[in-house]
This record gives sequence, C-alpha cells and structure tokens, in this order.
Amino acid sequence: MKSQKIAFTYGVIIFFMCYLSGFNWTPYLYKTGTTNNTINGTTEKIIHNNKPRFKYILQWTKPFGEPYIFMKKGQEAFLERKCEVNNCYVTSNRTYLADVTEYDAILFYCYDVSSFYRMSTKKRSEHQKYVFVCPEPAQYYPVYHETYNNFFNMTWTFKLDSDVYIGYFVIYNEKREIIGPKKEMHWLKIEEMKPINRKLKEKLDGKKKAVAWLVSNCRAPSGRNNVAKNIKQELSKYNITLDIYGACGDMKCPRNITCWQMLENDYYFYLAFENSINDDYVTEKVLNPLQHYTVPIVYGGANYTSYMPEGIYLNARTVPAKELVKKIVDIMNNKDKYYDFFRWHNHYTYSNIDEAPESDTYCNFCKKINDPDFMNRTTIKKDLARWWNGWDVGHYIMEYLLHLFGNYLNSIKIDFII
Repeated sequence: MKSQKIAFTYGVIIFFMCYLSGFNWTPYLYKTGTTNNTINGTTEKIIHNNKPRFKYILQWTKPFGEPYIFMKKGQEAFLERKCEVNNCYVTSNRTYLADVTEYDAILFYCYDVSSFYRMSTKKRSEHQKYVFVCPEPAQYYPVYHETYNNFFNMTWTFKLDSDVYIGYFVIYNEKREIIGPKKEMHWLKIEEMKPINRKLKEKLDGKKKAVAWLVSNCRAPSGRNNVAKNIKQELSKYNITLDIYGACGDMKCPRNITCWQMLENDYYFYLAFENSINDDYVTEKVLNPLQHYTVPIVYGGANYTSYMPEGIYLNARTVPAKELVKKIVDIMNNKDKYYDFFRWHNHYTYSNIDEAPESDTYCNFCKKINDPDFMNRTTIKKDLARWWNGWDVGHYIMEYLLHLFGNYLNSIKIDFII
C-alpha cells in the first residue's frame, strides 16, 4: 500500500513537471476539440477527434512548391478537401514529436534531393515511409546520387507507377468510375464509339482557324519551340497560320472572353507541347483542349495511349512537321474525319484531379499511409536514379555540367542549344 502511494505521488510530480515545462501531450492523447501548439515560435492548430490515431507527416525538406504548399499545417488540407480519410497531420517542424522515428511518413522534395549534397537522417524506423516527392520532371530535378538507391520506400510523383499519383487530370467512364490514367488502358476503338450528336456537330462547325498555342516559357528544354516553328512554316504553305498567344508569340486573347473559350469557339487544333520530355509527364496542356472541344497535338515523352484513346489526338513527336501538317489540312477539309476525334465524349470524361475527394492526390496520400497492407509491406525503390531519370547517374552528371555551362553562356548573351 505504501509503495502504491509513493508511485502515485511520483506520477503526479512527473505530470506537473511535464506540464510546467510545456511538454506536448497531443501526439499521445486524443480528444474532441482543438488546441494550439506552439513550438519554436510556430503555432499549429490541432484538431482532435475520437477516430484512429493521427498519421504524422513530416516535411523534412523545406516547404517548396507543390504539393508542399497546399498541404498547409495539421489536418487543414485533408478536412478542406473533404477527404474520406483525414486523420493525417502535417508539420515541417522536425521536433514536433519527441523523436523523428515516430513520424509515419517523412517527405523529401525533389528540389533538395536533386543536388550534389546527399541528404540523410540520423535514424529511421522500419514502420516509416521515406517519400520521394516530385510533381516536376527529371529534366529539372534529376537524381545524381546512387546513394539514394534503397533510401526511399514510397514515391509520390507524376509517374504512373508511383505509390501515389500527382497528376493533372483523371478519366471517368460512363458509370462515373475512375479508370485512369494508368499504364495499361483498355479504350474503345474509335469505330466502336457512338457518333457525335447534332448539337456537338453544330458547335464544331463554327470553327474557322487552324492551330493555336498558348505559351509563356520560350526556352523549354524539350525543344518544343523549334518544333512549333517548323509546323508554322509548313502551315504557311497552305496559307494557314499557327497562332501563338502569350510571351512567346504576338497574339493576345480577346478581352470579352477567356483564352480557353476562344480556343473552344475558333480553333480546330491546339499544341499541347510539354516543356520536358519525360516518361509519363503529361500536364494540363492536354486537359485544356480536351475540355474545350479542340484536338490536342501532343509533344512529350509519354505513351499517350495511357491518357487518351488513339484517334483523338495527333502526335508531333512521331511524325515530321510536313506529314503532320498534311494530316491537319486533310482533317480540316473533311468534317466527318474531324467529328470522329470527338466520339470519346459519349464514353469518357476528363476532370481536374482535385475536383473530387476520390481523385484528389492529397486525399489519396492520406488514404495510402492509412493502409496497413501498404505500410507493412517492403516497398524499397532499389534504383531510384534509373527509375526517375531514365538514365544512369553518370549521364545526368554530364548533362548537369552541360546545363551549368549553358546557363553561363546565356548570362553572357550567347545562345546555347543542347
């Protein structure tokens, strides 16, 4: 009895010592309501509930770009997005929990991974996921260190075989089920699709202009500007123009309507040219024309059948400009051919990835780290450099040096083309 009283007394003393020292109990106690936690001058609102314990996400590298900036703090992003699973808690404060091994997921942004200085943590636990995070292509953020092989055991990128996909759009079937994008898509063939209706035909019949391009990055590493220049030259032989809007052209959108409404009303085709040639890198440049009744002319490193049925787009990377322009002219002169490019509207829908919780990348990330099968499974990325870069590290070191040399030449006003 005496020993129990002594133990109780010591327990009370320890509790009040922790309380007075500002010890953070919230990772261990869960209750209904909110509190404000202040550490090193940073105040973070904690939303408690009686659901299963929080999944703690640490942004190890400094918050930089998407998706970091939209994750906000704590549960905010997951609650705002109405995620079905929302018990994830985000912080960039490495001392928020008592020990770094207590975090469920630690995020490493590719901006910091893509450097000659190797990052590391002093210790990690088997239950944690070290996450390679990148929405941008490897041409901008390559991985140089072979020592990152076997370092990451989760990926959150635009590549379709990532553990969680950061993309720009999702594809629904007629039943409003998400079916893609993914590596292997089972599309209906154009001849199997229903013909478009009269209302859509009337809409398409109003188009009078050939090709448009809205672009602001005039020195993209993909070399797309040269491709567009060749297309423009070939179009001029048919007295047809490529109209370039934005910083890289001499055209401006009308003030009374949006650029995309103008595209929808006036243009047959749109240059959906990516700024980088990378496997699976497909952006809103494809989504915009699809949503605005214009045929995309793609240029990138992806297998585009993972994103669209064959027969609803043209590919400027697989045919020379002369042949491509001949196709454009033939299609413009044959209404039935042009109508066929829009049969997909009867069977598929393209939506922004963040339009619904079931497709939202942040919701899917939280859901993933709540999946015990995934969290308990060994998912080491053995050769990150090759998976991400598409080349070995030696190649990218050489390319990086050429990139630095090119920047130097640009700084002294000398054009440098790789």
